[in-house]
Amino acid sequence: MSSPALPLEIRPKEYQPVKPLDPAEDAQIQQRLKDEGNLPKHIAIIMDGDRRWAVEHNMPKTDGHRFGRESVRDIVSACSQLQLEALTLYTFSTENWSRPEIEVKTLMKWLHESLRDEVPELHENNVRLNAIGRTNELPKTVQLALSHALDKTKNNTGLRLNLALNYGGRSEIVDAVRKLAADVAAGKLKPEDIDEEHISDTLYTADLPDPDLLIRTSGEMRLSNFLPWQMVYTEIRFVGDVHWPDFRRHHLYDAIAAYQQRQRRFGG
Repeated sequence: MSSPALPLEIRPKEYQPVKPLDPAEDAQIQQRLKDEGNLPKHIAIIMDGDRRWAVEHNMPKTDGHRFGRESVRDIVSACSQLQLEALTLYTFSTENWSRPEIEVKTLMKWLHESLRDEVPELHENNVRLNAIGRTNELPKTVQLALSHALDKTKNNTGLRLNLALNYGGRSEIVDAVRKLAADVAAGKLKPEDIDEEHISDTLYTADLPDPDLLIRTSGEMRLSNFLPWQMVYTEIRFVGDVHWPDFRRHHLYDAIAAYQQRQRRFGG
């Protein structure tokens, strides 16, 4: 029997203003999701709409990124409580460098502050931080803060918080192809032996399961160069007209509940 049809896009009328869930209600919802089974192991999120949110609230565009940090905090906490394996957040793309210089500098400043200020709580909650992308091209202050955060949480065994930093899907594939080509040139690998597994094992995400569920906020309906190899069979949930600074755990729970109703056939 096939699953009931589900809307690809969540309509704004389904949402209430941002407010924290009552702890008892939150615990009940989490338990229902766990009892349903089939929780996604890995959720990926395109955190879109920070700038639009700021404009709608008559604030500088850069303020949207600052307010979006509270959404990150709440979603990381919820995923950790649900005991999910991994959460990947599209934090800064290779294309974001083309934004106005003042915005890029502000983003790097807040990224540095977040890595510095949030690590104690992440560590306390047994969250292990990871980063994918060309992180060597980030400002040195950010690289140092990232290195400290990775080292501080490296032995944690809970949620894997995977930050896509200076990340681009095509750049990732280029880097993988270059590594495989180097292995061929060194005689470590024959061209005819290269298969999908070799490519997957050479990507930034080699030690992570492919995402089961992608969530994108703010109404856009595209992948935007995010994990193109890894998401060929990912279930997608576009959240219409909910900008990232307004996204909270009840939105996450709705997306997970919808995912649990889908039948994944992987082309079979």
